[in-house]
Amino acid sequence: MPRPWSDGQELRLYQDALDQVEIADRVGFDYVWEVEHHFLEEYSHSSAPEVFLGAASQRTKRIRLGHGIVQLPPAVNHPARIAERIATLDLVSNGRVDFGTGEASSSAELGGFGVRRTDKRAQWQDAIDAITRMFVEEPFAGWNSPDIRMPPRNVLPKTVQKPHPPLWVACSRRETIQFAARNGIGALSFSFVEPEDAGRWVDEYYRIIESDECVPAGFAVNPNVTVVLPMMLHEDEATAIERGIDGAHFFAFALAHYYGSTPHDPGRTDVWQEFLERRASRGLSREQIIANAGTLNVNVGSLRGAVGTPEQVVDLVRRYESVGVDQVSFVLQAGPNEHEHICESLELFGKAVLPHFTEGREEREAAKAERLAPAIEAALARRKPARTSPPGYRIDEEAEVARASRGRRPVEDIRAAGRRRFRQGFYKLVHGRSDAQIERRFGPAAQRVFFAGMARAYDPSASGGFTGELEFRLSRADGEAVWTLGIGKTRARARQGPAKDPALTLSVATADFLRILAGDANPASLLMDGRLELSGDFELAPRLSEMFGGPSPY
Repeated sequence: MPRPWSDGQELRLYQDALDQVEIADRVGFDYVWEVEHHFLEEYSHSSAPEVFLGAASQRTKRIRLGHGIVQLPPAVNHPARIAERIATLDLVSNGRVDFGTGEASSSAELGGFGVRRTDKRAQWQDAIDAITRMFVEEPFAGWNSPDIRMPPRNVLPKTVQKPHPPLWVACSRRETIQFAARNGIGALSFSFVEPEDAGRWVDEYYRIIESDECVPAGFAVNPNVTVVLPMMLHEDEATAIERGIDGAHFFAFALAHYYGSTPHDPGRTDVWQEFLERRASRGLSREQIIANAGTLNVNVGSLRGAVGTPEQVVDLVRRYESVGVDQVSFVLQAGPNEHEHICESLELFGKAVLPHFTEGREEREAAKAERLAPAIEAALARRKPARTSPPGYRIDEEAEVARASRGRRPVEDIRAAGRRRFRQGFYKLVHGRSDAQIERRFGPAAQRVFFAGMARAYDPSASGGFTGELEFRLSRADGEAVWTLGIGKTRARARQGPAKDPALTLSVATADFLRILAGDANPASLLMDGRLELSGDFELAPRLSEMFGGPSPY
């Protein structure tokens, strides 16, 4: 909802969205996905999706109601409250809920709720295990972990869908797609990815689903991959572009704004005005999107997505279908997109696009289920079963409160704990400091210590099997420093100087490099700003932070 805002604008936004969901249900869409975001002005004003989806459940009959996603860090949402809300929505919708989950990634949200970026993945894993047990255990046998402490309770109500609604997780890159597969849950990919690239992700996802690597996070497996695209339809291509491209581009710009290192002053920063002033420099120029394009390309540079004619969108969806993508979701309510145009697009999609994909659908789904059934059965056998509560346990308020207040963290792996302390200290070192301040702390001696520390912090499990050389060209006010990290199967070695045959060369200002590794800057945003240059294997770049002890920036 771009600024400037007028009285009643949020009211219209919500009422329009409910109208749009009602149309989508009537014309044959299968899912509506509602996000959960907090404090992200202009980008998303959807902070209570369970309320919106509850309202949508009473205005629809068949469309599935997807949380896309619920933020699982306990400081944002207590696991028991999540389980209760999901089950209640499943009841009032007569079993139409899909439970999408995520960690939260924006600084506005993590900082707003006091969630350490370095802890959010572990908190997700902890919470999803606890929540799914709340769905199936009667009573829930209790929980005692660093972030969640809860005594045995019968968490009510229970879901209509058994053992629980389908599980999903938000994904933004190849590694998180693999993470979804290892946990046996659907991948909600929020990357604007070409069909051919999506095909490689799908192949890896299903390879893992059918392997011993898959250990379900819940008590059912949901093998599905979804991609997300901006969309606006019209029979005339130029009209579709005129109506929808600003919304598509603003969605991408605002995403980079909140998930990068762009300064934001709550209640004052005008993201829409910044978009108008900077869109061209970010590769989001309106002039580059022209009609008569023929085949649509998602193209990260243009982010056109499914903005075009029905024929073009049919062709685009066919390309995703041909590489095994299970679902394509469309973003329409973005930026200045008008309600009337969105409604017309939904109607036209139902009339001119959906009929191309309905024939043979049930047979395809049945064949997929039959093919995966043995792998799913084997995966569920690897999942730790539901528990029973301690015999004779009775509620004791005083004792339970005392246990919760003095709960201690369990003994942890020493190496993992050391990595976590390093990440937390490193984040404090760079967060909020100027380039000059960071450079003063990172002279030649500090560089040697730092790159040696990077080599020691190397985590082979995050490398995706990569071995080779990584070259870092770090510019600063007094010149350039070049370092090479040689990556082996189990360890890394650092040396000063250029690589002989680098798999990836990263050229960036010293301060920005350190911010990336500390999780204080988003490399995608730096790329769009021209502050980060890459050459070589681009798929390695998103893994660098995690490979060397840092958090994921996504």
